[in-house]
Amino acid sequence: MTTVEFVFDFGSPNAYLAHKVIPAIEHRTGARFEYVPCLLGGIFKATGNQSPMSAFAGVKNKLAYDRLEMDRFVKRHGLAAFRWNPHFPVNTLAIMRGAVAAQMDGELASYVDAMFRGMWEEGRKLDDPAVIAETLAAAGFDPARFQARIQDQAVKDRLAANTARAVERGAFGAPTFFIGGEMWFGKERLRDIEDHLAGRA
Repeated sequence: MTTVEFVFDFGSPNAYLAHKVIPAIEHRTGARFEYVPCLLGGIFKATGNQSPMSAFAGVKNKLAYDRLEMDRFVKRHGLAAFRWNPHFPVNTLAIMRGAVAAQMDGELASYVDAMFRGMWEEGRKLDDPAVIAETLAAAGFDPARFQARIQDQAVKDRLAANTARAVERGAFGAPTFFIGGEMWFGKERLRDIEDHLAGRA
């Protein structure tokens, strides 16, 4: 079984869109996507990169085209639940530490679903501790345990290490995908990844 590493941060709408498409790719190819929680802000800082909203703010037509491309992807894959988060950008440090803790505790899949849903379907302000607690409780997680876990130094260290390693391997944003030593960036590359997995590359 081929493993595809998926570098993600809940603050990336394109990572959410990739997340929604991944199960079908796994079904068609037999590959397994391994979710790697990273801090997108840390990746940007280490590489000198910026979010598209900042990087292209002064480029005529660029942001409008990015939104058009996103709308096309949403329509192609029937992702009607997607909504732009009205609180964007959201500081994701706490919930990304939570992702690391959930992974260490064997609960990553359900945690990821809950946080991506809260961020990009329900428009929640997921840098507000009260909103995070409400979102966790609704998904069956213990908010008090979450608060304790994200203060664990091992959790903090793993998120930092994941982020640094992604940069060392070539990442400059999210979503980024690795198969062995090869890297792909962006949700649009999922077609190429699927071709690679199916031996059509």
